[in-house]
Order: sequence, then structure tokens, then C-alpha cells
Amino acid sequence: MATLSDPPQKSFHISQLIYDTRYRSTTIQVIAFILIMAGIWWLASNVVTNLATLGKDFDFSFLGNRAGYDINQMLIEYSNDSTHARAALVGILNTLLVAFLGCVTATIIGVTAGVLRLSKNWIVGRLMTVYVEGFRNIPLLLWIIVIFAVMTEATPQPRDFRGEDAEASMILWDSVAITNRGIFMPSPEWGANSMLLVAIFLASIVGIFVYRSMARKKQEQTGVQSPVFLVGLALFFIPTLIAYFILGRPVTLNYPELGGFNFSGGLQLRNSLIALWIALSLYTGAFIAEIVRAGILAVNKGQTEAASALGLRPNRTMNLVVLPQALRVIIPPLISQYLNLTKNSSLAIAVGYMDVRATLGGITINQTGRELEGMLLLGLFYLVTSLVISGGMNLYNNSVKLQER
Repeated sequence: MATLSDPPQKSFHISQLIYDTRYRSTTIQVIAFILIMAGIWWLASNVVTNLATLGKDFDFSFLGNRAGYDINQMLIEYSNDSTHARAALVGILNTLLVAFLGCVTATIIGVTAGVLRLSKNWIVGRLMTVYVEGFRNIPLLLWIIVIFAVMTEATPQPRDFRGEDAEASMILWDSVAITNRGIFMPSPEWGANSMLLVAIFLASIVGIFVYRSMARKKQEQTGVQSPVFLVGLALFFIPTLIAYFILGRPVTLNYPELGGFNFSGGLQLRNSLIALWIALSLYTGAFIAEIVRAGILAVNKGQTEAASALGLRPNRTMNLVVLPQALRVIIPPLISQYLNLTKNSSLAIAVGYMDVRATLGGITINQTGRELEGMLLLGLFYLVTSLVISGGMNLYNNSVKLQER
């Protein structure tokens, strides 16, 4: 009588790590990893040895020492008696501020220019072409310096606002002054119950998104289109305005006033911040415009023709049919542009904007002589910031990409 038994298993030989294709790739990866780690260890040991030869050690305790220098723009409290860590934090916040403002503005400019470049209007199309080619082919540093020079030389001095026959005047009901030292505008003063007002405003924003989602689901299920724009506009203003008067006007405005040699009070946007913001937005917006144009052209022309056949107007065809499909092509390269804008903000030192490159990567290193530690911290900051931006945009990309069955 015949019996069945398990087939004999082949024994493992060390030579299979090289000659067997099942193990060869793993062997190569392990060897490459060991070589890379050995190279890093060799470089690190050499750095430590050379630093010791120069009488230096690898230490981050300098972050707790007194900074001793001033910063011309601060989002948090800071003085020259603060520590180098505090100065680095001020620079980090300044970098994040200009990066956020630049990404928002560059997206608006880029999407608008990209759509208009496909316009059938010859003048509009050519103007957008001039803008895109002009900013893409000239270094960003030159644009930053040019815009800073225009902001400084083409605007009046504070003394020009003085007197009955003043050469310059404030705009927007005498509330905003544009000078060669920056733009002075009203700043909010937060009183009692102001945080409650802010909470109501944030709740209104959340309510707008909830209503938009409900309106979209209703349209998909029933085909009935709800008035999203008007309801969203009402949700944005009405609850906050009602709460503002019920709570006794908890937020007031502090207007800038000319006193001495300069304006005082209010909020000052320095020319260095404005020049860097505008230059980053226009420069990156030119690249985003090309990305948007490529994304729109990637959508099959039949989609536009089908929408037109259904009676949709061109603007609604663009908003409802073309752009949603183009997003899956636009977003991946758009992430790279956001990363480039954030890293390009390090050119701020050219116009005296005190970002993290100027504080931690500049003055702090010069004062303490800790160039290696400072540059490592600076690189770590840009790495973490880039990973956060990339991760957030990839989550958005996954939410809008086509879902395959």
C-alpha cells in the first residue's frame, strides 16, 4: 500500500546568499546598509577628533546662553537678554509666517494665471505668458531685491504725512499708511470675552464646511443644488457680528498715529517682510501656473465638450468639471513648489528679514562659534517642516484622487 509524505525540504547553504535570486537582493541591501553606516561613523568620528584638536566639543548648551542681539520683527516676546534658543524660536516663527503667507498667495496667483494663460483672449493669454516666463527665468534673489528697492524708494517717508499740506496721506479712511519703512495698519486689541468671540468665529468656519458637505451629498442623492455661496457668506459674518455686539464689542482696533519721526501704534509690516512675501509669491506662482495649465490640458477635451453640451457655462465647467479632474495631476508637483518656497525663504537675509537662517544660522553661529551644531539644528528644522508639508499635502492628494474599484 502506497503512503503520502511531505516532500523533503532543501537545506540552506551560505552560497545561496549570492547565487540564489531569492536572497541576493536582501544580501546586497544588507551590505549597502553596513557600508553606509560605516561611512557615517567614519565621518562622525573624524569630525569629533578634528573638533577636539581645535579645542572644541560637540555641545548644544550654547542654546541656553544670553543671545545679546535684537530682532526687528517678533511674533512672541523677545529681548536681547533672552537665550539663543528663544532667538531661534523667533526666527522659526518668522520663517513659518512668510512661508504660510507665500504658499497661500502663490496658490491664488498660480491658479489664476494658469487658467488665464489658456484664455482665448489674445492679450490676456500673452500677458500671462510674459508673467510666467519673466519670473521663471530670472533668479528669485533679484526679484526680492528689486521689490524691496521699489518698496523703499517709491513710497513716501513718514515726515511726508506731517502738516496741513502733507505730501502723502493715509488710505482706507485714514487707517493705513504706506511708507518707506513699511505699512502701518490697525491692530486688534483683545478685551474681555474676546476668546469667546474667536471661538464663535471658528465654529462658524466649521459650520461652513459642514454645510458644504451636506449640500454636496444632497446634490449627489437628489440632484437639487443648494445655495452654498450665500449661506456660507451668511455663516461667515452674521454669527460673529451678532456675538460681537452681544458681548459688548470685546475687540477694538488700535490705529497708527504719526508721532516723532515715525508712526506709532497699530501693526507694522516691514518692507523686508512685504518684499520677501511678494517675491516668493510671484516667483512660485509662475511655476504653479504652469503646473495648473498642464493639469487642465491633461483633462480630456471631451469632458469640456460634454459639459458644454449639457448647458454649463464656461466658468462652471472649469470649476465643476475640469479643475476637480485636474487636481490629481496638479497636486503632486504642487507639493514640491510649496517645499521650494519654504526653503527659498532662507534668502530673506538679503533684505534683512530675521528668519531662522538669520538668527540661528547667522548671528548665533557667529557669536558662539558653534557652526556645526547650528547648521545641524537648521537642517533639522527645514527637514521637519518639509516632511510636515509633504505629509499634509499627500493626505489631501489621497482624498481627491480617483478611487479605483
